[in-house]
Amino acid sequence: MKRVLLSMLVNGLALTSLHAGAADKYDLLVGTYTQGASEGIYRYAFDSTTGQIEAQPRQTFKSSNPSWLTLSQDQRRLFVVNENGPGQKEVVGKVSSFTVDGNTHELSQVSQVATRGDEPTHSSLSQDGRYLFVSNYAVNANPGGSLSVFKVAENGTLSEVVQQLKHVASQVNPERQAGPHVHSVVSLPSGNYVYASDLGADRVYVYRYQPESAERPLVPAQPASVQLPDGSGPRHLLFSRDGKHAYLTLEMSGQLAMFDVRDGNLVRQQLLELGTAGKQSASGALHLSADGRFLYVSNRGTANQMLVFSVAAGNGQLEEIQRRDVDGDHPREFTLDPTGHFLLIANQKSNQITVLRRDASTGKLGETVQRFAQDAPSDVKFLTR
Repeated sequence: MKRVLLSMLVNGLALTSLHAGAADKYDLLVGTYTQGASEGIYRYAFDSTTGQIEAQPRQTFKSSNPSWLTLSQDQRRLFVVNENGPGQKEVVGKVSSFTVDGNTHELSQVSQVATRGDEPTHSSLSQDGRYLFVSNYAVNANPGGSLSVFKVAENGTLSEVVQQLKHVASQVNPERQAGPHVHSVVSLPSGNYVYASDLGADRVYVYRYQPESAERPLVPAQPASVQLPDGSGPRHLLFSRDGKHAYLTLEMSGQLAMFDVRDGNLVRQQLLELGTAGKQSASGALHLSADGRFLYVSNRGTANQMLVFSVAAGNGQLEEIQRRDVDGDHPREFTLDPTGHFLLIANQKSNQITVLRRDASTGKLGETVQRFAQDAPSDVKFLTR
């Protein structure tokens, strides 16, 4: 009897250890540009105890320029923009949808449709999951960028474009702002408003979300847009979890703006310079820590830095606390791992994903624990369910 109990105890401990080990590993999705050696979407195992990405992918899904990845709230659907356009292997901008297996995380494509625009660079779901908003950046001024809206079926299948919206360029910068360039579209956490950041227009356009109007779910709000400094080039907008504050990167001027949100309108409170003396700046991605205490912002150009800001608990205002080299070139996107102990950076032009250690209590970034070889990474997202 004692031997049986001992065997059960040992086996139980082994099983517990096995489960604990499995719990330390997460699937990491990586989107890439495919003009070079990359084939499309990669799914890797990430060890949250060591901060290491495993060398061999668990899955490789061939797809043309899957540059931005959007997961549904339950993580059972994946939406991918195919950033195609004139002069590329595929000239038609598209968006693809996938199912994500609940047990294996295996990806299976269920639909792909044209975005009716060039170089789609970003997508997001409405808060109710009924519509997908796609940002057609469009490098060329003619026809220029646009916002395309798609219905999402229960199985993740995408409709053709049901609504398309286009803005007027500021033309402040004759080279980069001759036409509109929609760079991102995001919803207020309440879901009532949708915001399109247009780099070519120097504005964030504000829309009311009205899903009851199936063919016209977005209508201009009042006021219909937020004016940014001339030639600043708004890129990505991010809301605090409670929706009371917003943060926006201004790519062309290398700045970061902080807003209060009042009845859907963005009221600017701060405009911070990200530039470093002697370096060219191009502010890019931004993400908040899970507890909302710290904001991380990538600065590209020749700066190639990650900036860390503390977020004031009361008014959401920012204070810079660290500048850290990204140990690579062109940090297009990044993410915090599910434990909050590591930050992973997609360094597009140096063909690597850099993993930095993070102190969750101070928010500061520490040593580089891995430089993972990956051709032209553009986006990184974790599967946690």
